[in-house]
Parts: sequence; structure tokens; C-alpha cells
Amino acid sequence: MKHPIEKLMALTLAALLSGCGQNEPAATPSATPAETPPAPETAPAAAAAAAVQLAPTQGNTASGTLSLTAQGDGVHLAGTIQGLAPNGQFGFHIHEKGDCSAPDASSAGEHFNPAGAPHGNPQGGAHHAGDMLNVSSDAQGVAQVDTRADGVTLNGGLATDVQGRALVLHEKADDYATQPSGASGARIACGVIAGV
Repeated sequence: MKHPIEKLMALTLAALLSGCGQNEPAATPSATPAETPPAPETAPAAAAAAAVQLAPTQGNTASGTLSLTAQGDGVHLAGTIQGLAPNGQFGFHIHEKGDCSAPDASSAGEHFNPAGAPHGNPQGGAHHAGDMLNVSSDAQGVAQVDTRADGVTLNGGLATDVQGRALVLHEKADDYATQPSGASGARIACGVIAGV
């Protein structure tokens, strides 16, 4: 038979050991990768965008508003141009200087051409970065523009950046062959590409 003190010590020790487990906070299971909440997704960078307000050059009536959006390896242009000759085609180019101050828009300089390429058809072969497809008007002299300038950028500060340059509409269709500007004639509207 155990001595009463030994018995008391055994009971005290048992009480202490069982009490220790109850006083400690429950261990938190470590999170597994599957239980870790996902990091908040960062919003995709907004596409660079710009706008152009085309104004008629002296003696002309063509005007319009276009939006430009960076898209893949180029820039998408969309909008409406009115005040054109009905059922016509008109050369449409990005020019090197963002200056439409001259009455004939000659202040906009030549076609935007950072690579020094010959003028040509933007759908194939060598061409200026600023060469685009002709704009076509309907019977009311209105053109719905939905086109691209390939190989250019928007608001990135690269040599191919068109922000701050001019968009020019010409009186005749671009033949995509005559150097250096496709024999598209006088400049009938001009606007500077500005960020939005």
C-alpha cells in the first residue's frame, strides 16, 4: 500500500499533467497551399487609348471624331467622318508631326515612317507605319471608320508611338504605289492624336 503522501503526490502530478493540456491554446493547423486564400487578382492594365478631332483644312468640309486603342501589334481606329464627297474613297494616313496649324495641313509633315520603308499597301508588302486603308464615304458623304494601323504603338514612348502625331485625310484614294504618298492629293482634314 502506498504511503498517503506518495498517493497525494501521484494525484497532484496527474492533475497537473491533465490540466496543462487544457490551459494551452489549441494548436492551429498549418495552412496547406490549397487552403491559402488566393492573392487578389490585379486588374489587367488598361489599354492605351487616344482620340482625334479631325478638322477641315482651308476650303474643305470634312470633319469627325475618332478613337484609337492599342490592340495587339497595332492601333485600332474607329469613328465617323462627315462632310465628304459622296461615294468616294480617301487616302488616310498618320503623319509624322502633330501639327495641323497650316491652312493646308502641310505642317503635319510626311507620312509617319520610323523604319524608312517605301510607301505601300498596309495589307501586304513594305509600307510606311502610317499607311492605312482608304476611307470610303456613303451616298450622304459620311464614312464609318473601322481600321488598323499595324506596327505602331500608342502612348509608350517608343519610336513607333503615334500619340502626339497627326491623322490626315486626303482628297483622293491612295493608289498604294506612287512614292512617297500614293498620289492621294490635297489634305482635306487633319487632327492631332491626343491621349484620353
